[in-house]
Amino acid sequence: EEVPELAAVLTYVVGDGDVKDNHVMHGSVLCMRPSPESVLTQLRKGTLEYCVLVHLQRSASYGLDIAKRLGHDNVLFASEGTLYPLLARLRKQGWVQTDWRESTTGPPRRYYSLTEDGRAALEVFSATWVRFRDGVDATLEGALND
Repeated sequence: EEVPELAAVLTYVVGDGDVKDNHVMHGSVLCMRPSPESVLTQLRKGTLEYCVLVHLQRSASYGLDIAKRLGHDNVLFASEGTLYPLLARLRKQGWVQTDWRESTTGPPRRYYSLTEDGRAALEVFSATWVRFRDGVDATLEGALND
């Protein structure tokens, strides 16, 4: 019974070879066209943790403050749900440390600060990022000038 349903879906998506639901046929292969959001998601995976480290290099911060500063335009991340697991991972890696501080506006807050290992990781990333960014920019500029 599942085969006819699957066949109907495939017929709908690929029936006349047109783009349907962000998919397109290339020969016999069904391909998905990337959306701006899917591209951002992939770019965030390799860079967000270092953006957090840059923010913490300036001063210790609590989670909501990090979220507001890095998420204000929805480019670096779109929800706090991605931030707290990332902060926990950075803590386990030894790149950040935490301490609890009293708040004048509510309960105590967990503040995150950069460790020496975090500073070292950030230095490596910063040097590597410049080369990577320049390579991407050169490629994009070359593609536009062809």
